Amino acid sequence: MSENPQQPQDGGAPQLTEEEMAYVLSLFDMAREGDTENLLPALRAGVPVNLTNGKGDTLLILAAYHQHEDTVAALLEAGADADRVNDNGQTALMSAVFRGHEGIVRRLLEAGASQTAGAHSAADFAKVFEREDLVPVLEEYAAR
Repeated sequence: MSENPQQPQDGGAPQLTEEEMAYVLSLFDMAREGDTENLLPALRAGVPVNLTNGKGDTLLILAAYHQHEDTVAALLEAGADADRVNDNGQTALMSAVFRGHEGIVRRLLEAGASQTAGAHSAADFAKVFEREDLVPVLEEYAAR
């Protein structure tokens, strides 16, 4: 009887090879670095757009946090869930608010990101982290 070394005997999730794990980790690096050119082909080839790392961060959350507006736009266009919450209760919108990036905040809100998804509202997050300049933007979209 031949065994598939990637399928555990206990019926748990398949284990990745070192090469596969390195590739998956490189996808998160691409999101952090704004490497949209290399990230999009991976998504087209079947990598889940809502892939999460060990902290629950999605590619979108990382791109938003690292202020890569083009990558955020491409991930949203590819179907990324703007309301996914990481293990710290944060969303891509909260990341963009924290970093004070109005363009990404607007892109996420245009894509339908909830201002109340996660552990805190986006407006509360803006106030706590002294990003009051974004409060009018958040209010503008809340009024729609």
